[in-house]
Amino acid sequence: MTKKISVFGGSMPKPGSDTYNLAYELGKGLGSAGMTVMTGGYMGTMEATSRGASEAGGHVIGVTSEEIEAWRPVGPNKWVAEEWRCETLQERLNSLVEDCDGAITLPGGIGTLLEVCLLWNQLAVDILDPKPLILIGERWHKVMQTFYNEFGDYVSLESREYISFAQDPQSAVELLNHFFGFS
Repeated sequence: MTKKISVFGGSMPKPGSDTYNLAYELGKGLGSAGMTVMTGGYMGTMEATSRGASEAGGHVIGVTSEEIEAWRPVGPNKWVAEEWRCETLQERLNSLVEDCDGAITLPGGIGTLLEVCLLWNQLAVDILDPKPLILIGERWHKVMQTFYNEFGDYVSLESREYISFAQDPQSAVELLNHFFGFS
């Protein structure tokens, strides 16, 4: 059974940028591993991940939203093979969090942070069955360490265990494979 992996990340990176290339490599690794990639379906890291996965022979689901498209006129990127259309941004967020078997996070902004926190919170309060939540890169590690240090009394050690860190896309895919018991 193929696993659906949501990839969270920003819409700003352009082709050729370090973050776009990082997202492309992640998509390529996920597609090569036979995993289905789910993204927000649009540009930036969503496009790069979709492209990498598609070019590696993987299946790509783009979870899009009418509210996003009313705010910013854009359509799904050309590597989306299957579009899951949502009316609201909230429905889109819920789909990306609830309908995946795991999630990987790339650099991003407010929306990316929201996706991480929404999934993390639902894992911590047992709304969702355990699934991997992997944050890629030193920046995410620093953000979370600062959060733990500043609000440690509010962030239980048990809830911290729901987040894993990877230095690069290859390490993230290895963590997924380990979690799912793949060789």
